[in-house]
Amino acid sequence: MGLKSDHWIEKQAREHRMIEPFESSQVRDGVISFGVSSYGYDIRVADEFKIFTNIYSAVVDPKHFDHKSMVDFKGDVCIIPPNSFALARTVEYFRIPRKVLTVCLGKSTYARCGIIVNVTPFEPEWEGFVTLEISNTTPLPAKIYANEGIAQVLFFEADEECRISYADKKGKYQKQQSIELPKL
Repeated sequence: MGLKSDHWIEKQAREHRMIEPFESSQVRDGVISFGVSSYGYDIRVADEFKIFTNIYSAVVDPKHFDHKSMVDFKGDVCIIPPNSFALARTVEYFRIPRKVLTVCLGKSTYARCGIIVNVTPFEPEWEGFVTLEISNTTPLPAKIYANEGIAQVLFFEADEECRISYADKKGKYQKQQSIELPKL
């Protein structure tokens, strides 16, 4: 299994619609960078967020998730409260090839501000908008800028195809079109 370069990423994006929309160079002018990089792709966060709130004293339970534990927000800048958490989605839609697995890591610009981005791997043949998990680990409110870079995706191609892909097993988050809350 090997890490894939910018040339491979661009070819996959152009020929197989792996990333849409696709930015073939890294955009940096006055924004937190996004687009293709040497060995990855910097994804953008869309302007839709779900922010955790304690208004209704809900308990976070992954088996019985209470939608009242979050408030919806749409805008160019999202403020995540101190020591809190938000969900968001990418601007980009992904179609992962069968021999590919991705790992996604937060961008250093946000990490150096105490903002941690967690994304689970994109499995072979997974497709959809990515749901992003954004944690504000600081005791201060934190700004997240919509339509700017938030994390970097690294692509790894295996020597052979997997026996069962995400599409084959009909994964519960396949072809997600919006921010997806936990499903059992």
